[in-house]
This record gives sequence, structure tokens and C-alpha cells, in this order.
Amino acid sequence: MSGDFTGRRILVTGGARGIGRASVERFLAGGARVACLDRDEAALAALAPRDELRCIVADLTDAGGVRRAVDDSADALGGLDGIVNSAGIDLECPIEAMEDEQWQRLMAVNLTGPMLVCRQAVRHLRAAGHGSIVNVSSGAGLQPLRHRTAYGASKAGLQMFSKALAIEAADYGVRVNIVCPGAVDTELFRGSLPSSDPELALQAVRDRYALARIADPDEIAAVIAFLTSRDASYITGTTIAVDGGRTFH
Repeated sequence: MSGDFTGRRILVTGGARGIGRASVERFLAGGARVACLDRDEAALAALAPRDELRCIVADLTDAGGVRRAVDDSADALGGLDGIVNSAGIDLECPIEAMEDEQWQRLMAVNLTGPMLVCRQAVRHLRAAGHGSIVNVSSGAGLQPLRHRTAYGASKAGLQMFSKALAIEAADYGVRVNIVCPGAVDTELFRGSLPSSDPELALQAVRDRYALARIADPDEIAAVIAFLTSRDASYITGTTIAVDGGRTFH
């Protein structure tokens, strides 16, 4: 069953908040051992301590730090069977106002960071002879949004990276899939709403969705868990929009 992760060893980036945290809790509830990576040390410390959980401070823009964090995760868990790249940042900015540093940082976190994690993690997945990678993209990588040129480019790039990796990883029994959430009730989403009238802005967002609401993080985590599970054993290179009908494609 998709909720049974007994004996599985799973690494989740961005695991201290939002979709990442909801995924961590689902995997733990299913019997997995989990390594939770996040750059926010305080948020990691706020997670309830459990024997099955390892919290590791890691900045995805630091290549050396990512290598160490992935290897430390594998050492702590006794190997790796699953990877979830959930860490990400947003940027809403007109192209003429965008600074070089803004573009570079967003690409470093949203696209290069998952690549660094996957590059190091596949060594451990290859050793296990099986496994799953789920990369969290966005509906903005499927359908363009105004003032989200950098964000949309990073998320669309993550999708093609994942599909290409799925071809390589299949050689050693590892599946790679992509989840594209729409609006999700996280700190990242709430922080993107204008302070002048956040409720009006929130209603405008709801109006774009067929289901007329934003998602709970656990609704996205449920799909991530399914793709990580043995029930999805014949699914790879697939993009799943979990967006309440925002993008029919």
C-alpha cells in the first residue's frame, strides 16, 4: 500500500516547513526513517524529536555542503531509498527590475540545488539497486505567470532535468517523477500576498482554480508519498499537476 514505508530510508530537502514538512510527517507515519534537510536551523529544531528522524542543516547553494549532507543522511539512515526535493524560493519581479543576483540565487536554489542533491544521491540509490526521486516543481513551470519569469524558468527547467534523469536512472532501477503544485497554504505562499489587502488577493487566487480553493500541504505530500511508494513502481518521467484544476494540460 502507498502509505506503508516500513524500512524505507528517505531524504527530504526543505523538510522543516510547508510541503516538505508535510512529506516528512507522512513518511514517518508510514514507518520510514527520514533525513530532513533545511537551511533554517531554528525550524529544524522545532520539529518533534524522534528516533526515526535525522535533522541536518544544509544550504542547497553550497555544493560541498550538499555533498556532505547527502552522505551524512545516507550514513545516518543506513542508505537511501527515496529523495524528495521540496526546497525552493519564489520571486515576483518585472524583468526590467530584476537584479542579476536575484536571478542567480533563484536558479541556484530551485534548479541547481536539486541537481546537486540528485547527483550525490544517485550514488546511494545505485548501491541500493532501486529507489525513487520526486522533484517538486510548480504550476508556474507548466503555465506562465506575470512577473514570474525567473521562477517559471527555474521550475520548467527542473521538469526537463527530471525527465532526462529518469532515462539515466532507469538503468539502475531508480524512478524520477515531478509534482507541480498550484497555490498551497504555506509560509512561502502567504508571504507572496500583498500586505495592502491579502484577503482580496487570496480570493483572486482562489478564483483561478476549478476547485476554488488553495491546497493544504498534506494534499501535495499525499501525491509525493504515492510516487515514492511501491504502488507507483511503473511510473517514471511523469509530471503530475496537483493544482485543483488551475492548469489543464
